[in-house]
Amino acid sequence: MLQSFDPVTQEIVWEGESASPAAVAAALHRARAAFPDWASLSVEERVAAAERYRAVLEARKETIATIISRETGKPLWETRAELASMIGKVGLSIAAQAERAGEKRNAMPFGEAVLRHRPHGVMAVLGPFNFPGHLPNGHIVPALLAGNTVVFKPSEMTPATGAAMADAWDEAGLPSGVFQCVQGDRTTGEALVAGHIDGLLFTGSAGAGAHFRRIFADRPEVILALELGGNNPLIAWDAPDVEEAAAIVVQSAFITTGQRCSCARRLIVPNTAFGSALVEAVAAMADRIVIGAWNDTPEPWIGPLISENAANGARVQVAALIEQGARVIQPLRSVEGRSAAFVTPAMLDVTGTFVPDEEIFAPVLQISRVPDFDAAIKAANNTRFGLSAGLVSADDALWQRVLIEGRAGVVNRNRPTTGAAGSMPFGGLGESGNHRPSAYYAADYCAYPVASFEASGAAGNAGALVGKLRAQVPE
Repeated sequence: MLQSFDPVTQEIVWEGESASPAAVAAALHRARAAFPDWASLSVEERVAAAERYRAVLEARKETIATIISRETGKPLWETRAELASMIGKVGLSIAAQAERAGEKRNAMPFGEAVLRHRPHGVMAVLGPFNFPGHLPNGHIVPALLAGNTVVFKPSEMTPATGAAMADAWDEAGLPSGVFQCVQGDRTTGEALVAGHIDGLLFTGSAGAGAHFRRIFADRPEVILALELGGNNPLIAWDAPDVEEAAAIVVQSAFITTGQRCSCARRLIVPNTAFGSALVEAVAAMADRIVIGAWNDTPEPWIGPLISENAANGARVQVAALIEQGARVIQPLRSVEGRSAAFVTPAMLDVTGTFVPDEEIFAPVLQISRVPDFDAAIKAANNTRFGLSAGLVSADDALWQRVLIEGRAGVVNRNRPTTGAAGSMPFGGLGESGNHRPSAYYAADYCAYPVASFEASGAAGNAGALVGKLRAQVPE
């Protein structure tokens, strides 16, 4: 029996049976059978289906936002924003499909060269818990638009959200087998990955991504798109307004209770009066963050972590940093009167301390003080990840250095590291991905290009060659 729980109250939100390996195989068989007819539809017909799905989301947005809040604990302001992103993703995916995976024709002396794109086939999508609607939606919509069929397994922490998405696609009138949702834990996911699929689109941890890389090392015919985590650096350097800089840091590190893959995990500052003033301002601002239940009044800025287990894991990681010599600026505390999933933002000074290059998926910010900007760049790049990075500074020359020398797929200036848009690509380097960025570029991994050279006549200009060859044959 699979169950999801409200991390605020521990009440059961959803319960049902996990899909067995046999049930997963049956879903894949239905998807394979549905693929030829779905792929043979015109792009316009598939676009119409996506637009019907968008209309269903619009009509049900408050209901689905509430479901996401109940399963994740995120405040309603944030889950409503997630629904807005899901709705907006449809139009952006339609535009990306036309721009990046459409049909293009060029006149040639013999006729024309034509670029077309073809779908891969059956795509498996594994979704995360932190944005259980928006992030898998970013794979599913472009995959279906391209003509693929999809079997989707939501996170075992958020099955109700996955079920709501499946209901929306069903209401949109997709043919049977084109989109299916299978619920379950890791066993269900492993059965899906091991099945007859043409692609795996995954958003989750770097550890899981490494696991999938190994699994598909000898299956190069399967498209693999990985959107993973990061140990993201944010450099703040002599910004003119300390309070504004602090606000950027707080949004980067603590939004969504630190449960965004693009959250800043490391703050790098000069070992100067500015650096000290900024750290103090961030700590003071973090103290004022309103933490509470998703349905509290007044509305909180952040809620709990996804589960008590996640909070306990964060406590263990913070304790390990302290044991290594990190100095506590703000402790990771429990919230009085709340479940153990609630924690307060934490800040640790790790200057001169050995720090494991690991993502702490919680509101934990590690501060490093460095002597100069060369050291700041070196510290920022000292990670096996490369998802997001940022600079808070008015200095254009420093920004150019970060752009040229920094190693990340998302690099922001005077904006939170979490800043992203569906009209841009989103993906990372190193162990943050595998060079298949999502968002606007998801269209690229949902179809493959086919180049055709087409002559207007049966033989085209090959007829001239045949005539020359005949002329060379002695009579």
